[in-house]
Parts: sequence; structure tokens; C-alpha cells
Amino acid sequence: MSASARHLPMTVVIGNPKPHSRTRAVALSAAVALHQRLAAGPTPVGRPGVIDLSELTAELVGQGSRPEVLDEALESVRRPGLLLVASPTFKAAYSGLLKLFVDVLPRGALTGVVAVPLMTAARAGHRRVVDTHLGALLAEVGACVPAPGLCVLERELDTAEVGIGRWLDEAAPAVVEALVGAG
Repeated sequence: MSASARHLPMTVVIGNPKPHSRTRAVALSAAVALHQRLAAGPTPVGRPGVIDLSELTAELVGQGSRPEVLDEALESVRRPGLLLVASPTFKAAYSGLLKLFVDVLPRGALTGVVAVPLMTAARAGHRRVVDTHLGALLAEVGACVPAPGLCVLERELDTAEVGIGRWLDEAAPAVVEALVGAG
């Protein structure tokens, strides 16, 4: 078995309706940091695959001409492994685009998946939304959400790597333990 075959898949879902968003930038930074942190562990994850829902909007609302692309995205998130789901905070919740995507998944679709919720927000009062809403949504679809999610405020975007590092120091042990249990 090759070294890459032993890696669990890692998928990043970006739920911002705007392409090339700040949420995407933070999510990709967090994914790289997670990949590096877990690389030497008992269940290393592969390089992150990215699903940017801003590119699938038409398919999600039934207006697109590429249903196979949506099917591939849905299959990617259902594979046992690590799933990082990122959304901006809209009206004290996750984006409607992300909700459309999750609504297409059947009940229990994320069983065997270890999920990490991530949100960007304008106000400090929205920090808890990552766990109370996004983490709860992922758990509702069957994912194991082993650690508190990461929320990066707009004023922290320029130094997001610092917050990601602190969050990883706290969250990585629980994520590793969940991946060992899932793998």
C-alpha cells in the first residue's frame, strides 16, 4: 500500500455565495494547517480537496446543466475522513447556500465523517454560532463533531493564522482521536 493510500480524505466545503471570499481564504489556511498538524499522526489526512459552493449555485437550485458535478461533490463529503465546512455568518446563522447543499444530503449521510465547523463573522457576539448552528447542523446529518469549531472575526482576518494555530492546539487532539475511531 502506498503512503497516499493510507491517508484519509480531507474535503473542504466553502459555503460562501461569493467566489474567492475571505471565508474561502480562512478555510484554506485552516485546511493546510490541519493537514500539516495531522500529517505525522496515527491517521494522516491527504491534501484537502475543495468544494466551493459558489460554483454550484445553479445546480443546487435546479437550474444548472452539470448535475454530475453536484453528485461528485455530495459523494466527496460522504466519504469517511475529515470534512472542514466553512461559512460566513449571515443573520446569526450559516449561509443559505450551505443549507441548500446540506438539505440535499440524506439523513445520516455523514456517518463516519469527522467534521470541523468554521465560520467568519463581523461581531464577537456571533462566535458561538459556529457551534450552536453549524456544528449542530453537521451533527444532525450524522457527522462526528469532536471539537469546538473555529470562528474568525473580520478584524482578525489579517492575523487568522495566529487564531488558527491556537484553535488547532486545543482542537487537534480531539480531531485525531475521532479520526482514529473512524479509521
